[in-house]
Amino acid sequence: MSDPPDIIPVPKPRSRYFLLDAGQPSSSERNVQSSCPDVTAETQTESEETIIRREVNVDDFIPAPPDPQHASPESLSVSSSPSPDAARAPDSAFSEDRPATPDLLSNDHSFTDQGMDVRTDVCTNGEIHQAPKSPDLQNKPDRPNKPRAATIRVSRKKQTLSGPRQKAGASHSECAVAQASWLDVWKGRKHTVLWTTHDGHVISMWKKRTDKFTEYVFHVTSITNIREQDHGRFSIHLQKKHFEFMANSEAVRKLWLTSLYASRGKEPMAAPKQHGPLVMKDPRKKVYTAIRGHSLWIYSSKEDFSIGLGMMCVSMNIASVKATGRHSFTLITPYRTFNFSADSAKETAAWLESLNDVIRSALSHSEVAHQLWSSPCNKVCGDCGAANPEWASVNLLVVICEACAGAHRSMGSNRSKVRGLKLDNKVWTEPLIQLFVLYGNTASSRVWGHNIPPMEQIGPNVSPDQRLEFVLAKYSKGLYRKAHPLAANQKLLDQRLREVVCGADVEETLSLLCSGARVSCSGTDPELRSAIMEAESAGQALQTELLRHNEFVEPPDFEQTKRSEEQIEELHGKLDEERFLFSQENESAACDVLDLNEVISVFDRSSGQTHEFEVLSLTERLICTAGGRDVLLSHMLHIMKVVLAGAVPDEDLPGVRAVSRASIRQGAALQSAEVWCTLQDGEMSVHRGHGSSDTLALDNRTRCHLQRSENCILLELPERTLHMKFELEHSCVRWHELVLRALRSSTDGPRRSGAVPCSVERCISHITQYGLKVEGLYRRCGVLPQISRLVDALGVSPRETLLGTDELSILDVSGALKQILRQSCQLIPDAHKPLWLKAAVLSDGDQRLQTYRRLLRRLPPDSRVTLAALCRHLHTVQTHNQENLMTAHNLAVIFVVTLFQELAMNTGLVHLTKELILRHSEIFTVSCTLTVNHATLSTSQK
Repeated sequence: MSDPPDIIPVPKPRSRYFLLDAGQPSSSERNVQSSCPDVTAETQTESEETIIRREVNVDDFIPAPPDPQHASPESLSVSSSPSPDAARAPDSAFSEDRPATPDLLSNDHSFTDQGMDVRTDVCTNGEIHQAPKSPDLQNKPDRPNKPRAATIRVSRKKQTLSGPRQKAGASHSECAVAQASWLDVWKGRKHTVLWTTHDGHVISMWKKRTDKFTEYVFHVTSITNIREQDHGRFSIHLQKKHFEFMANSEAVRKLWLTSLYASRGKEPMAAPKQHGPLVMKDPRKKVYTAIRGHSLWIYSSKEDFSIGLGMMCVSMNIASVKATGRHSFTLITPYRTFNFSADSAKETAAWLESLNDVIRSALSHSEVAHQLWSSPCNKVCGDCGAANPEWASVNLLVVICEACAGAHRSMGSNRSKVRGLKLDNKVWTEPLIQLFVLYGNTASSRVWGHNIPPMEQIGPNVSPDQRLEFVLAKYSKGLYRKAHPLAANQKLLDQRLREVVCGADVEETLSLLCSGARVSCSGTDPELRSAIMEAESAGQALQTELLRHNEFVEPPDFEQTKRSEEQIEELHGKLDEERFLFSQENESAACDVLDLNEVISVFDRSSGQTHEFEVLSLTERLICTAGGRDVLLSHMLHIMKVVLAGAVPDEDLPGVRAVSRASIRQGAALQSAEVWCTLQDGEMSVHRGHGSSDTLALDNRTRCHLQRSENCILLELPERTLHMKFELEHSCVRWHELVLRALRSSTDGPRRSGAVPCSVERCISHITQYGLKVEGLYRRCGVLPQISRLVDALGVSPRETLLGTDELSILDVSGALKQILRQSCQLIPDAHKPLWLKAAVLSDGDQRLQTYRRLLRRLPPDSRVTLAALCRHLHTVQTHNQENLMTAHNLAVIFVVTLFQELAMNTGLVHLTKELILRHSEIFTVSCTLTVNHATLSTSQK
């Protein structure tokens, strides 16, 4: 027998062997070869030999290769017997129809590996021999998968709140195998970055850290092989599929491998109680589902079911199910509603029965608990997420588990009134039950847990100290609350509470109470009616119930968020749909991910040759630096599209220089609305829900005052006053700076952009003063040589050019104006004309006008104000049509040629031009007309 190899293949149970035809690799082996270039297997070509591929079981994992000189005889027992029967014994137990059971982890050291220079074959005679690697294999270049290269540099000034810090793995069971991190993941050719967790039993992969349902999930007993690679890479193989992973450092990779090896020997998953195909809607997709234990596993296909690779796992102890048709049913959870349909009514009935049985076995019912749990959000603890909470804080409006109830009691009954869902039946009046069913954890999470950083959110298995620290930070200190816009003014806060309780907005009432509004004002002003009396008078039973439970409760301390020292790190960034991926090197694996839906402000900070913008979330501040202006704008536009989510049309975004979320109230009103604000040249736009927006001109009549202690800006406009409250002080200060800069640019000397050409302004002013009653104005032609001389003179010295006031001279001036507009001022660029043509044929009048406004904002500033001045002038002309016989239609037929040249014969554009004339005050923004008004009036006076 030949010398033993460097690494001894450890025998495995007989069902774990893979029988390969001579010279023909199996499909699984071909997959491994194609996906892992650095680990390639050769097959024996002798037809008389049968090769058996051996895999090392993780139960028998050997960290270091054993010394061949001291190898024990037992380790060679499978292959040392010369008897053919001994070699064929494994074959007799192997069945091609029976797949290898994926119940144990294994580490593949068979065939070739980076630490091996030999290939081990087992022949039919039982002899083990070594075969050197082929030259081609040795010289084959290593081509590992690489992440996409970064596209922008990021300086992250990460500021962590002083609240509770969740330790790594704290949200999972406290065992040696718990592991969680961002990993670059390849499944075949598909590459993505996923938050990957391993709790000792299940490996889950999530697109976002805060997601409730996974992209992929599988039990550790489904793993058939683990491959260790270099440069932070490793791979996990299932029966027919595999995942390749890349960690951002070698240390993280080693932690994952240790965690995976430590999870060996787990019990396999329970056999499914029911399984079969279903059609899942939203989006419509065929899936394969199985009930295992108290969970519903959803698989992409039956093949994935057979190998144990799931899409997601839905816990039944937080779910409810109901029939929605003969062949369909709905599964409702606090986080998502699943709609399924089966092939027949019989299958649907079977699924409903099985799911209801599982739900009943997972729950212990009481009347109050059952009513509160009818709201999906109340089926999990509002603080830690534990299933089936049986306690509640009746004044904070949150349903909690027993462990969190203990933390709430430690705050005292003057902060949190804890009641049991099964014990304190007397306190659970019908209004209180309805209050929790309709609002409960949904409203509480929006108010008390508005800005909890993902790394500080606790899980069900945290330690008691961590739980208490989190509960105190959330409710006693109010670190994560959504402060009401009036929080800085106690008088206005109390006044607003008395207003709100007369209506049905319970969530704003909770926000006011959270911000310190007082239920009773008898101590400050005995003549004021209390909020409870106002609610009772208005017949608001739910408001009255909430107020009564908060009547003698102390408000939070409102301890300011304490921040640790800034940890500045330079990273590489790249955008991926709704995520911002960060890596430490240009082409290394992602070390962190920012969900762009968490962004609340974006500011362009470019100056001179420096191209950078700033991104703010509630917990992070990023300074992004680009190599050029185009790169910067492409990144900013991508982020703004995600942040604004359609509130601003895509075509209006290129001119935007700042975006921020704020709460706005107008004048003396106390009601505020959460809006998105955008800032561009000379104007600010306020975007509310349902696509409505309002554009405000920033000119020399605008006044801006900063109220820094309240994160508020007071914006005084000629027609109204706005109070803008920001969520972060930095957002407030930065917005104030940009508004002041815009105001200075509108008042410091002559404007270099957004001005009407002097020649056009002079013609309009002269005709307005002397020619409005000239019959056939703009239709009749003047003398061509005189028109040419006027055009030349106006181009050189528009103020000094002499213009006549008689009828023929007025016709010459009108002809000169048309010629100047056609030759020197292209009001609508050629690239924009197709968009105007599409807008002209819109049937809905309001939509058409809104589209005109959007297209106007896209025009260059000079073109926009010039077009506004022209249309205002033509509107004035048509008001004198009794004398000049020039109606809006007549003027539109003439000037459509000036605006759209070759498209002038289109009747839709004629109608569009007519609308620009007749409805110019509705279409053009105030900022477009102010400059023209002042210039025209001053010239007329001269």
